[in-house]
Order: sequence, then C-alpha cells, then structure tokens
Amino acid sequence: MRVYVPATVRMLRGLVDDQQLQPLSGTAFALTPALRESYATGDTEELEYAAMREAARASLRLISSEQGEGEKGELRRAVVSADVENPTLRPDLDSAVVRLSGPIGWKQVAAVHVDTAEAEDAVRAAAEVIDAADLGDPDADFVLGEAEDHELAWYAPQEVPFLLDLM
Repeated sequence: MRVYVPATVRMLRGLVDDQQLQPLSGTAFALTPALRESYATGDTEELEYAAMREAARASLRLISSEQGEGEKGELRRAVVSADVENPTLRPDLDSAVVRLSGPIGWKQVAAVHVDTAEAEDAVRAAAEVIDAADLGDPDADFVLGEAEDHELAWYAPQEVPFLLDLM
C-alpha cells in the first residue's frame, strides 16, 4: 500500500543518513477504505492526493513542535511517499490514518514531496497557528490555507541528497 509519511527537513536528513525513516508514533496517511467512503466522487489519484495533503498538514504539526524545542528547523513541509506491507488502519483517528509497525527503508521510498523556498513564510505562519486552526479559529484556518495553497514539489529518492545539499 502506498503511504504518505509526514516529515520535516530534519527528518529527511536522517532518512538520507540512516537509509530509513521512523514515522512519529508510526503515523502515516493512505487511501484507506474509510477515506474512499468519505468522498462522494474521485478517482484513485485524487484520493491519494487527499491523503498526501493530510500528511502535509501533519508535517506542519511536526514543524511546530521543532520550533517549540528552541531549535530553528527548516520551514518546509515534507511528505515521504512509500510502499509498505500491511499498515494498520486507524479510522478511529481519521479516515486516512494508518499506523506503521516499523521504520521505512530507503528502498521503500517512492518519492519525496517538499515545499519550495517560496512557501517558507506561509509555512512559518501556519506552524505558529496550527493548533488554533484545529480548534476552529477562522483566522488561523485562513493562515493555514495560505500555506496549503503552495503545492509540494516532487523529488525522486535519488534526488533528495542533492536537494538537501542545496537547502
């Protein structure tokens, strides 16, 4: 199954160095039966894109927590697309959430999606208000939308080390 793992630039550096990525709490997103049921229309590609956008929003939460640690992280959302066997469905958490039993190996990575430099200001602002947006604050939700208006760029796995070198 194709899964979308929320990440940060720091986590991508670890993926390149360690040749594996341990998703936080094993959490990833995927086109699950519950996600398919929650949409009235949409083909597989559109629904996988919806799962990836959920992972990108979760990436904002990871960036927010990195900022809270006192260490300035790089302000770009990141999502790792990978093919895994038998993730555990978690419809109790959200319609697209799955739980992975272990780390993702480099050979399982299908692609990496990362914000471009133009998105950094919007990502910074969204990371600061992500909790308020989750709680229904309309102003925070507007700020979050500004970040989500930026499309993530696609990179093949072999391009990721070069991308990180250029950041």
